Amino acid sequence: MTKIKSVLKFFLTHLKKIDKVLAIICIALSAFDIFLVNEMYNTGVFESSSVVTTQLTAVILGIVIASVISFVDYKFISKYWFIYAPVAVILQLLLFTPLGRQRDDDVAWLDFGFFNLQPSEILKFVFILTLATHISKLGDRLNSPKHFLLVCVHGLFPVALILKQGDAGSALVFLFIFICMLFMGGISWKYIAAVIVSIPPIMILVWNFVMKDHHKNRFLVLFDQQMQEAERLGIYMQQYDGKIALGSGQLTGLGFEDTSNYTYTPEMYNDFVFSFIGMTLGFIGCIAVVIVLALLCLKLLSDASGASEPLGKLICVGVFAMVFFHCVINIGMVLSVVPVIGIPLPFISTGGTAMMMMHACVGLVLSVSAHKEKEKHLFYTEKD
Repeated sequence: MTKIKSVLKFFLTHLKKIDKVLAIICIALSAFDIFLVNEMYNTGVFESSSVVTTQLTAVILGIVIASVISFVDYKFISKYWFIYAPVAVILQLLLFTPLGRQRDDDVAWLDFGFFNLQPSEILKFVFILTLATHISKLGDRLNSPKHFLLVCVHGLFPVALILKQGDAGSALVFLFIFICMLFMGGISWKYIAAVIVSIPPIMILVWNFVMKDHHKNRFLVLFDQQMQEAERLGIYMQQYDGKIALGSGQLTGLGFEDTSNYTYTPEMYNDFVFSFIGMTLGFIGCIAVVIVLALLCLKLLSDASGASEPLGKLICVGVFAMVFFHCVINIGMVLSVVPVIGIPLPFISTGGTAMMMMHACVGLVLSVSAHKEKEKHLFYTEKD
């Protein structure tokens, strides 16, 4: 009986320490996702009920994983990077084997027969942890040429690896995380100036010698009205149909009962889920989702501000960078302001691995909030 009381006391004490608002936001978004997925199945967006089952399972497992991680001190987790980092890299390298499943112009999934796995989502979680550990250990030495070069190798290795597999969208996520964490780590303005100066020639080289024609066309079609008309059934079809669906909901949406006026688009349950939200819940529904996602990003920044030491701050900023980039690019794809690069909307798009690892990353932030030494918030610090 005494042991049960001790465990219960530990559990309740932990609940008091974690960022409960952040946890509630993530659970609410996940519940909304399950509601949407079920409605998409009922309205014929996809035909297999296994998608609903997979997503529900991923949400439950994700919440469990986040809860477990939140109980463990993030500093303890970071110490064992040499165990989980090689595993994540090996899983990513397996995409070059027959286990890698080709989809469109990339190889991003491992096919184990009875289930599929997207290793880049696992690598994001590991990347944030290992890079935060690396930068926090360097401290002021980050700006020495030797250590800065090593951090760049650390940060750009997964970008190059994933680009090799054809997944440009995920590669950009890693690059954005890397840049944000470098800023948080205190990178010198000299390096920042050097990067800014080098951006134009790098972009020219990438455009002319790295990007393939179909990649270029995804950019060009956004600015060329005639090309958009010509590619309505080609590379612009998904974005064209997505905008029609998004706008068809007008202010309050078409609802879920009468599907006769629905406009369907490829990947509506995944990358283009925001168009389904606009179509069924209207402008009000879209704004509500954007507000909740904005609150999520603000809470991640708040926890970064409240962290008691650099490692915790870097972890929170890394998770913020990932979530923020996903939100902006995904919604931008639907609005046709950025090209389609296969970026899901956090906690709302379907995808089992992405859902579980998004929860796992939030679990790291909850661990930071639960194991900080003093209460500190975004706009003020509590007195001791």
